[in-house]
Amino acid sequence: MKLLPAPFLARRITVRLATTAVLFHATQFRVRTRTRAHGDLLGYVTFGPRTKGTVDGLPVRAGLLVAAAPGVEARFVVDTDWESVTLLVPPRILGEQLKARQREHAFRWPRDVELMEAGTDEVLALFDWGRRLATTAARQPAIFDDRPDQRAAAEVELLEMLLRAVGTAERLEPSRSDATRQSYSLVVKTAEDHALSRIGEHLHVSELCRAAGVSERTLEYAFKECLGLSPVTYLIRLRLHRVRQALLAASQGTTTVSTEALNGGFWHFGEFSRAYKACFGELPSDTLRRKSLEEPTPGGSAAPPRAGRGS
Repeated sequence: MKLLPAPFLARRITVRLATTAVLFHATQFRVRTRTRAHGDLLGYVTFGPRTKGTVDGLPVRAGLLVAAAPGVEARFVVDTDWESVTLLVPPRILGEQLKARQREHAFRWPRDVELMEAGTDEVLALFDWGRRLATTAARQPAIFDDRPDQRAAAEVELLEMLLRAVGTAERLEPSRSDATRQSYSLVVKTAEDHALSRIGEHLHVSELCRAAGVSERTLEYAFKECLGLSPVTYLIRLRLHRVRQALLAASQGTTTVSTEALNGGFWHFGEFSRAYKACFGELPSDTLRRKSLEEPTPGGSAAPPRAGRGS
């Protein structure tokens, strides 16, 4: 979910190797997102030199690693100048490497989402390698798409650099202020889960307080600390996203901007249009018109989407 009222620009590149994968993310805007590795995969995340943000309420920076157990959800708030590289590795593959090196007993397997401190040079080198790999794959996709040997070679490099980085890694114990941020992050998650489960309803802040089991003041502190938004602003932003999704999903002639605005609880159309444009960089009528232009016309077909190497 976008946290700043500005056009959203982001880039994501996914490179699938033999059994592992590398994901590069970059954005210039403050965003809150939830993510988890699909399937039975471990996740390791390393960050660019100017990256600012949090994971589960804890601040992240260059030189730190986030380790996530398979299937565990991580809640990121990414700030401006965000860059990250995520490595997805099957536990079996990593375990085989550790056993052959007689390191399996000393290795710390993540049980949840854990922030780890390791050798700064090794972690930064891991980020630089992942970014170079993703950039190369975006510019020359045939190197990895058409060459299994290159995917295998890159996977060898991935495992060597990851094992080097985590060799001295230790779990970063949260300070008292970090523990407070973590508790605030959990409050926001609980309130957000409640809001998303009732996305079609018009919610009061009191319902978020009740769902999270906290006072209005604590809820306010938690949202401001984690998202930089008040709970009221968050609920408005959520409704704007709901309207946008409806406009993007609409078929030609099946709805109007006014109808969807009213469905989202916006009765002052001028204020709604201004808020929508501030959030998404275009008027709601532009969203609906663009969607209609993308649809096939009778006797013809819509223009095929342009291929892209990263988004």
